[in-house]
Amino acid sequence: MEMRTPITVISGPLGSGKTTLLRHVLNCVNRKLAIIMNEFGEIAIDSKIIEGKNIRLAELGGGCVCCSLIGEFEAAVNEIIDTVQPENILLETTGVAEPGALVFDIERNLPRVRLDGVISVMDADGLLRFPSLGQTTRLQIEAADLLLLNKVDLVATGDLHFLEEKLRSINETAPLVHTRRCEVDVDLLLGLAQQKAISPPRHTHQLEFESFSYVSPGIFDRERFGKFVYGLGQEVYRAKGFVQFSDGNQLFNFVNGRWDFEPFDHHGTELVFIGKQLGNVKETILGRLKACECALSPELKS
Repeated sequence: MEMRTPITVISGPLGSGKTTLLRHVLNCVNRKLAIIMNEFGEIAIDSKIIEGKNIRLAELGGGCVCCSLIGEFEAAVNEIIDTVQPENILLETTGVAEPGALVFDIERNLPRVRLDGVISVMDADGLLRFPSLGQTTRLQIEAADLLLLNKVDLVATGDLHFLEEKLRSINETAPLVHTRRCEVDVDLLLGLAQQKAISPPRHTHQLEFESFSYVSPGIFDRERFGKFVYGLGQEVYRAKGFVQFSDGNQLFNFVNGRWDFEPFDHHGTELVFIGKQLGNVKETILGRLKACECALSPELKS
């Protein structure tokens, strides 16, 4: 009888730290892993961040894995088991995915895997600055077998109790762990082996967010780009990607008005912007972004 491969669902709002958690796991775990990534946006930024690791990676784009890509998800799981036979499968969902539909699909339609658990990553800073929770975030908290309250270094210690109570009002039983950059003992993440009572999901998932992308071979002026980021309006909730500067290439992360860079070896600029009512500001953003370019890359000049 074929052993069922454990699969872990990593959930959480846009920009909460799901890919950061994956990178941490890959740096710490010495076992055969496979990762399925479902991204919101035309460019697979997160997949490119993970590329190069000694893992099998499957990408699901152009929709949400909890609804329009269910069939592609099932096919990806079976193909991975047939070709790689991993010890564990990790599924990183988009920030707008509802875990309940995935749990139901895994338990009912994927007999070769078993649900190991749902890990939901929550952004402490985002929860504090935007306290009104949407339906999707509530469902992500409710479905969690483990809650990671991430980015605790960005909020005052006195606010953590309030955030804990907020999460506990929705999910009373899941262990709650504070993290910075999702640095957590990986033994807490794998081997949850949760048994869930499942029922058909009340799935009326309607995406609130839109996205658009920008790709350029040019070199960007760092000061101009900084002013561009500071000028992003409230329509942009999340932005991420790679920016090519004269002094090196950087991984760019923007969430709720906070942003940072990390050196990253990736040629060219590729950015994805996610938010609400972006159609009203898309051309303005693209024009301001184009103005940040200062030169062609050396490869294009030659």
